[in-house]
Amino acid sequence: MLRRETLVALGLAALPLGGGAQASGGGGGAAGEGLHLVTMDEVTVPIIDSDRVNGSLRFKLVIDAGSAETATRMNGEMPVLRAATVAAGLEFARLNASALRAVDAQQLDHDLTAALKAAEPGLVRVLIVEVEARTG
Repeated sequence: MLRRETLVALGLAALPLGGGAQASGGGGGAAGEGLHLVTMDEVTVPIIDSDRVNGSLRFKLVIDAGSAETATRMNGEMPVLRAATVAAGLEFARLNASALRAVDAQQLDHDLTAALKAAEPGLVRVLIVEVEARTG
């Protein structure tokens, strides 16, 4: 079960969750009920500008799997999903990130969702719960 603070951070605190929030597709509730979320470990990619590392882009994701079956499948495919996430993060950092300006979280969300849907078509959306660009 997800904590209320996590739901608030995801902007989901006001959603009716039926049988309760289902982290990683845990049991309970009828098919199609509840929220099936899969967490991914933090991702950090370098921000490269003019052939040198100019900082790092760090983000944490929670993936809305949509169903218990998709969540279970995603947990088994996590290395593939993580590779797609790192590749999309590197491309975003190369084209759109700077340690000296705010991260365009909307574009990052779009890029990550497209990359992860290509790897796992059954997922609903990617939720960015933390994002930061820093120098060094």
